[in-house]
Amino acid sequence: MEGFKKFLLQGNLVQLAVAVVIGTVFANLITAFTEGFITPLIGIFGGIPTFGDLYFEINGSRFMYGSFIDALISFLITAAVLYFLIVLPLGKLMERFVKAEEATTRACPYCCVDIDKKASRCSHCTSEVVPETV
Repeated sequence: MEGFKKFLLQGNLVQLAVAVVIGTVFANLITAFTEGFITPLIGIFGGIPTFGDLYFEINGSRFMYGSFIDALISFLITAAVLYFLIVLPLGKLMERFVKAEEATTRACPYCCVDIDKKASRCSHCTSEVVPETV
């Protein structure tokens, strides 16, 4: 029983559970945004198409390809909204943080290992270098 309790309280499992819950809530948020704002914008340009009733039959079996088309369109709209409103802006923000962190290091002129700009000696090859002012 102790091993099972340890497994349940393990950091990775708890983090995964939190990620699933947050992901579900976030998916609901994006779906609501898409249905509330993006889909009506599409409707402005000629109505909101629905394909859910489309199907074809083979030997009495119905293949409901219209539902798949609706789900595909919904997925593409949701993916576009996520990319342009979340992923792209966060990517640009992260680039700024990475560039700010990189600005504190420089390459050693002798061994090309990154060292702090304030360093007077390379920690890798122990060569003396002139410190740069930050």
